[in-house]
Amino acid sequence: MPSLDDLLAKMLEVRGSDLHLKVGSPPIIRIDGQLQPIDMPSLTPSDVESYAQSIMPPRAVASFREEHESDFAYGKPNLGRFRVNVYRQRTSMSIVLRAVLPASKSFEELGLPPVLKMMSQKRNGLILITGPTGSGKTTTMASIVDFINSNRRVNIITIEDPIEVLHPDKLAIVSQREIGVDTVDFAQALRRVLRQDPDVILIGEMRDRETAEAALMAAETGHLVISSLHTIDAGETINRILDFFPPFQHKAVRLGLAGSIQAILSQRLIRKADGVGRIPAIEVLTMTPRVYERIVEEDKTVEIKEVIEEGDFYGMQTFDQCLLELLRSGEISYDEALANATMPSDFKIRIQSEGLLGRASA
Repeated sequence: MPSLDDLLAKMLEVRGSDLHLKVGSPPIIRIDGQLQPIDMPSLTPSDVESYAQSIMPPRAVASFREEHESDFAYGKPNLGRFRVNVYRQRTSMSIVLRAVLPASKSFEELGLPPVLKMMSQKRNGLILITGPTGSGKTTTMASIVDFINSNRRVNIITIEDPIEVLHPDKLAIVSQREIGVDTVDFAQALRRVLRQDPDVILIGEMRDRETAEAALMAAETGHLVISSLHTIDAGETINRILDFFPPFQHKAVRLGLAGSIQAILSQRLIRKADGVGRIPAIEVLTMTPRVYERIVEEDKTVEIKEVIEEGDFYGMQTFDQCLLELLRSGEISYDEALANATMPSDFKIRIQSEGLLGRASA
């Protein structure tokens, strides 16, 4: 059997994002969102256990014994860094390794909206990056941290599980804390973070009420906070944060969110027109008086999408508006745009009205 490093090298060679190691199947690589098996024999339980033992640090072994799953990072100088999850299924071990970019790329290289550069220069508030698993949230947050690191003399504290992208000090100083290694959990790290004189705080993921409370408090007390959620758009993001809290607190939380949010970027990765690689399609919400009102007033929150549609002057765009622009520029195909549109019927009408349907079909 090839070594795990050999399999990871193969994944990088074919521009894969994830490597799946599962008993009873050959190693499988995710390439541009599609799963592709490697031409080799199916893995046995001892194969997968051997791969796991070769990379699991002691704390991950202890966590796996107690909880039957474990998250950690694995890195090699000649390969790069990988986010790893080891878990049990039907009593046997399985492993998923996700490749992390070796270095942070610029907003332009990643195809991120220009407004993000302005948001990254804010002195306080909350920037939320949302989307499903595998939509590039970590990459976007790393790009924001790198931009701040390269352009501002500030103290950046990150709290991650695990650390994926490494940030050497540039103009800023960056302290990266890993859950289970440098601190017990997000809640404890956030209780102490304000004593570490931060200007910018990155929270890998907003998972619960305690994390959300700490993030809002930090944003309201003069810090720029960057975090992520597994939500598909701005409206769902607001509602998901509210769900962390009991109903009697919702009014206060709405006021806190309206006063803190600088931007919500909700992204998905779309296959490029040439079939090689993917590009982000991003809904962008930035704070304006109209957005403020629709966050504070519960019965108006459903109108957020309409405000985004009309907010291009402020750098806002809906997901479908972004898809349309990517289609106009030829970066994605008509079929891919329609398959990913939030409102496919309305999207098709818009394409027809602009005379793009014939060009796309040709």
